[in-house]
Amino acid sequence: MSPSVPDISASVPESDIRAAAASVDPTVGFGLYVHVPFCATRCGYCDFNTYTAGELGTSASPESWFDAVTAELDIAAAALNPTRPVSTIFVGGGTPSLLGGDGLARLLGAITARFELTDDAEVTTESNPESTSPEFFDTLRAAGYTRISLGMQSAAPHVLATLDRTHTPGRAVAAAHEAAAAGFDHINLDLIYGTPGEHDADLDASLDAVLAAPVDHVSAYALIVEDGTALARRVRRGEIPAPDDDVLATRYTRIDERLRGAGFDWYEVSNWARSTAGQCHHNLAYWYGHDWWGVGPGAHSHINGVRWSSVKHPARYATTLAGNAIPVASHEVLAPADRHLEAVMLTTRCRSGLPLALLDAAEAAQARRLVDDGLLVVGDDVLVLTDRGRLLADAVIRDIVVAGDRG
Repeated sequence: MSPSVPDISASVPESDIRAAAASVDPTVGFGLYVHVPFCATRCGYCDFNTYTAGELGTSASPESWFDAVTAELDIAAAALNPTRPVSTIFVGGGTPSLLGGDGLARLLGAITARFELTDDAEVTTESNPESTSPEFFDTLRAAGYTRISLGMQSAAPHVLATLDRTHTPGRAVAAAHEAAAAGFDHINLDLIYGTPGEHDADLDASLDAVLAAPVDHVSAYALIVEDGTALARRVRRGEIPAPDDDVLATRYTRIDERLRGAGFDWYEVSNWARSTAGQCHHNLAYWYGHDWWGVGPGAHSHINGVRWSSVKHPARYATTLAGNAIPVASHEVLAPADRHLEAVMLTTRCRSGLPLALLDAAEAAQARRLVDDGLLVVGDDVLVLTDRGRLLADAVIRDIVVAGDRG
């Protein structure tokens, strides 16, 4: 059945998206992101677009979400060159594993019915360790998933309690073993460091657990207190202290030392892998400015210089798609200066480095000063953050782009 093409003649955002999608290079792979907005409970630090069953009531369900997602996949397949191959798929959330193995297999089947995948396509799903099992991973592997990302955060019970995480401390490592037994070669564990009340021994225990697990990728993120979260309210009331910058820097250094000593290497400021194959190629596509279509409530997309986000609430998302329209909440057409700024910001964070050819004269002059300060090192036509530079990555990037603005 041919997917229907929406009438976009009266919609500027849809016209921009359609024009961008129609002019992409059909020989270059691109990514699909699928947002699953459901969570069993809300973590205190999380500001993602997620909803518990109690918050949704009868307004939306996994089934109505799936129907809407397939409708958006139809629109995307019609708007894009149909021969353009999908090289990466990332199912995130929320808690995708709440769909169960069969639900995630059904989702991947809906994608492959509409898009061709490259032979080496990377297909990732995030999973909460508590909603997984050996049977879950067996089902995903048989369906065609190639990579699992597990939210561990910490091995310390009191740290998990501060974060309002519901899984037991050892469950993430057990889930990693189950995923490996199911045949997954690429498994990631996420860590959060700098949580109030976390001690050096807690971090070491978390790293011990990670390094005992059969994983080839680790993501480690400093805790950020986001406005509007339960954690932010607790900090504002003085119940717990805000994360300390000096502590965060010390913890980051410890994480890097331990991971590198165990055969991991950084390839982006917050990400380490045992090999190039173990890197998250979907996220690399984001950092290199490639194209992806984000499907689902609140998902973000970037196609050929046009960026947009979808409406956030699952019920409104479904209603919009029932009217055969792209569910655009906001959009922008990136000017050349915007694309340049993003390329500098994102590539600087990567081990592959900031291409010197990207820089204008003022930016290049500032970069040379940062090299002299020991924050950047010159590679093969690129600038790469030093170990100290990674601790100050945001400041390094800001110095470069501000210099360009002045120039």
